Amino acid sequence: MSLRTRKVFGTAVLAVFFATALLAGYLRRVHAAPGQKDEQAAGRSSNPAGSQDKAALTTNEKDQVDLAVTVYNSNLALVRDVRQIHLSAGVFPLHFEDVAASINPATVHFRSLSEPAKLSVLEQNYEYDLLDSQKLMQKYVGREVGFNWNGVDMTGLLLADNNGPVWKVNNQIITGLPVGTFRFPELPDNLYSRPTLVWMLDNRGANAQKVEASYLTSNMNWKADYVLTVTRDEKAADLDGWVTLTNSSGVAYGNAKLQLVAGDIHQTQPQPMASRGAVMVMSEAAPVKQFAQESFGEYHLYSLERRTSIQNNESKQISLLNGTGVPVEKYLMVEGQAYYYRNPQGIGNAIPEPVKVYYRFKNLEKGGLGMPLPAGTVRVYQADSEGGVQFVGEDNIQHTPKDETLKIYIGNAFDVVCERKQTDYKKLASNLYEMEYAITLRNHKDGPVTVEVREPVGGDWEVVESNFKPEKLDATAIGFHVPVEKDGSATLTYRVRVKW
Repeated sequence: MSLRTRKVFGTAVLAVFFATALLAGYLRRVHAAPGQKDEQAAGRSSNPAGSQDKAALTTNEKDQVDLAVTVYNSNLALVRDVRQIHLSAGVFPLHFEDVAASINPATVHFRSLSEPAKLSVLEQNYEYDLLDSQKLMQKYVGREVGFNWNGVDMTGLLLADNNGPVWKVNNQIITGLPVGTFRFPELPDNLYSRPTLVWMLDNRGANAQKVEASYLTSNMNWKADYVLTVTRDEKAADLDGWVTLTNSSGVAYGNAKLQLVAGDIHQTQPQPMASRGAVMVMSEAAPVKQFAQESFGEYHLYSLERRTSIQNNESKQISLLNGTGVPVEKYLMVEGQAYYYRNPQGIGNAIPEPVKVYYRFKNLEKGGLGMPLPAGTVRVYQADSEGGVQFVGEDNIQHTPKDETLKIYIGNAFDVVCERKQTDYKKLASNLYEMEYAITLRNHKDGPVTVEVREPVGGDWEVVESNFKPEKLDATAIGFHVPVEKDGSATLTYRVRVKW
């Protein structure tokens, strides 16, 4: 007999022996099972039933009769979940399922809307040890587990589950057992298939009651997105506002009353925004007003005038406002840097400066707006010569009340060029200096432009000389308006005396 044949034969013998031993142990357990079950049943019958032993009641989203979600633009949401449920009398546990996985347990509040004086909470727990195969194995360490090995259903004692299960079968310690499936007799009490609130309640009222659970959850956020479509002549624009709502809280909210709070809510432990693989869902554009707006303390509350559903891991957009024919103004700006006044500049070469392009408009009711605008991103489009619209830039805005001016920076001008040169620098005393600057603007557009030039200045300063009228914008800035003709150029020169 060859060496390979002897090895194969030996392996087969060992496998048959091992299977026979396991099967024998399994049969002994099968024959012993009825007696064990009788002993367990007898043990249960000998324990008197107390109030703490009452079976737990369970409620889920099927019992919901109302749901309201208030979302703050600081990664926070308030959920108010109203359910019609059947309760036991006396003291008993209630499992409240289908709550957000990102819930803050310290903020949970439970009450009866039917008989608040007769239903009280004795204990409250938030169970988030969720069911999966690995945790189920860990919970069964030290207990019997059924499994299938080589087509034979068997039972073994799970001794450990650290980097692989360790079994005791028929008084043998076994590791590395190639098992395909496991069978567990029951789900452990401290392992849940979904996040669950557990209350120990004391009910002295009716069995059927309407109850409300409210809580704060993170991983819900909203922001405003705006589309500003500017006409070809850049004199008017349409502004469409959208609410972009993101839900990654771990649960869906079906047929919910939605409210949004705009403002800077103070939180003791602010949490970063979360965005996890959200699916974008955009509602149909609606020319009708969908949100009712009201002042709410120092904030603004926007209430959707219909119910909506918010799926988990979803980003939904809902129309917020539609403004048409809003008067806009386009302007160009050059902004200097503070360090120009600290040291002599240049070595004979002019320093190029960007010419920034802005649109500004007022949030006026007569201009088609007038609603307090939540903070968000404004994306600007402009009509081209063929009637289409092209994207020209975007900017963020802060919370903007009505009647205030919005300034939207969209980028830098292509056909308007700016160059700066320091033409003189003198030290008049130990703390007194004079500097002179020349700012040249060249316009290659099809029409004249006016550029706003803003120059920061430090210390105690005064403009000694300038060829355009200076304007003191504040204690640290000078402003000039410089007109430049079509295909022309203009040079602003000014001299400033600074005392530090």
